[in-house]
Amino acid sequence: MVDLRQKPYNLSEEQVQWVEETIRSMSLEEKIGQLFVNMVANEEERRPENIKKVLDTYHPGAIRYHNASKEELWEMAKNLQDASRIPLLIASNCEMGGNGGVNEGTMLANGAAMAAMDSEDAVYEVASISAKESAAVGCNWNFAPVVDLTYNWRNTIVQLRAFNDKPDDVIRYAAAFFRGMRTQNFATCMKHFPGDGTEENDQHLIMGINDMSVEEWDKSFGRVYKALIDEGCMTIMAGHIALPAYSRKLCPGIRDEDIRPATLAPELITGLLKGQLGFNGLVVTDASHMIGMFGSSVSRREQVPGAIAAGCDMFLFFNDRDEDFGYMMEGYKNGTITQERLNDALHRILGVKAALNLHVHKREGTLVPPRENLLVVGCKEHHQTAAALADRYITLVKDRRSYLPMTTEKYRRLKLVYIGSEATVIAGTKFKSNDQEIIGDIVSQLESRGFEVDAVVEQKKGRMEEFKARYDAVLLVLNVQGFAQFNTMRIKWDEPAKQPWYMSELPTFVLSLSLTNNLIDVPMARCYINAYMPSHEAFEAALSKMMGKSKFMGRLNDNVFCNRWETRF
Repeated sequence: MVDLRQKPYNLSEEQVQWVEETIRSMSLEEKIGQLFVNMVANEEERRPENIKKVLDTYHPGAIRYHNASKEELWEMAKNLQDASRIPLLIASNCEMGGNGGVNEGTMLANGAAMAAMDSEDAVYEVASISAKESAAVGCNWNFAPVVDLTYNWRNTIVQLRAFNDKPDDVIRYAAAFFRGMRTQNFATCMKHFPGDGTEENDQHLIMGINDMSVEEWDKSFGRVYKALIDEGCMTIMAGHIALPAYSRKLCPGIRDEDIRPATLAPELITGLLKGQLGFNGLVVTDASHMIGMFGSSVSRREQVPGAIAAGCDMFLFFNDRDEDFGYMMEGYKNGTITQERLNDALHRILGVKAALNLHVHKREGTLVPPRENLLVVGCKEHHQTAAALADRYITLVKDRRSYLPMTTEKYRRLKLVYIGSEATVIAGTKFKSNDQEIIGDIVSQLESRGFEVDAVVEQKKGRMEEFKARYDAVLLVLNVQGFAQFNTMRIKWDEPAKQPWYMSELPTFVLSLSLTNNLIDVPMARCYINAYMPSHEAFEAALSKMMGKSKFMGRLNDNVFCNRWETRF
């Protein structure tokens, strides 16, 4: 049973009393509802009457939402907290800046970019601005940082979101991230236990498998989680990732076909995480619409209560609210979820709320900050910070033929080739890419620096000599990103004329605004730069460095060479 007087809650007697009294006052329906994190998916669901209907019917303990404008989200948060008898945890997903919590939020630096800076102060700054911007719209819980280890260069689901493949670095950066989040009234979180980054699959599409031995896991992911649990992390997101070696150790004789993702494996959540590692905080599942869980070998009817029975305390997202609520209630009534397990989960959920003094803020009417706090979201100062960070993380991987600097004197006439992204699926909803907006910004910045830019996509290659007479160089911009459609993202040459035939004809500068492993598809690139982010500030900093106006300062990780010899020259 959880101890609310100990880390990570450290509750006072008054706070413990509120938890106990609140649980005693709850109906069975309210108790079951507290186990759910409800998704507010769109404008219709943000309407006050619909918010009230969901809260009155399903009593969720927490909320996540799809991004919208800061004004809309502030109103949503106020309506949610006003309509809920028990204060709500409202979660953002600020892994790389306030843009993970609100449309106008500032994109600062993702995990890979933070590692490229190798600065705990920079990580702290990213987290503190993320906290400030998402707190302004009413958030008090953040699903970040990603503490996975990028041991497999082919893994694209956490390649940019995680820091790197060095446990000591991840511990340092994550601790700094927590300190930044604590500058606001936030519950800290880390993900995805028991650890992604060892394989190339995406849990949105298939169950992940961390195939490390017990000894290997203990020295890597286990060390990271233990250190950050000891640091005081309040919540952990469990991934739809199996850890077969530990399942076999903790459940001798378990059949291969009975090995489950952590979200459904009591030996991993209750035995390893809460038992062996001593985690006293709250465990939330990763999104339950993901096929890594949804496509498990047990039915949804079993999955919903099974996750709580396994030791997870909150269930992330309804599929169908009526059906999933019914499954959870049925699981309690048939004994899948014991009274002891339900009671323990409720104490952990309410314990986090008490640690944030949400009950006091509820009483005082301060659960949602004043509307004027919205001024900090995407403010000039935060964009100046984004620019300063970009100046530090842009990474030159190679310039084997000394093409740099890319000056207007040598390369005024540029052919721009842009490879964009597929649509991205987030929490079960498909979002289009913003490639045209990014291309427009790139062209504008290049032209403002004196370059002549041709971004037209030709229907065919044409004659080589005519091409060389028309342009001085090619700028190939790669913005390959997205997940939940492919297990591994690779460059898609969507037009034949975009294929890299021009690298043998003209100096070609390759700039990645996203994934760092693109050399697997362009090993012949002689000049390659990682900018990590498709933001205005990232391209601006990269361009400045490419033109020789500032130095490259980013630290590269050897994963960029994709464990191949030919990518290095």
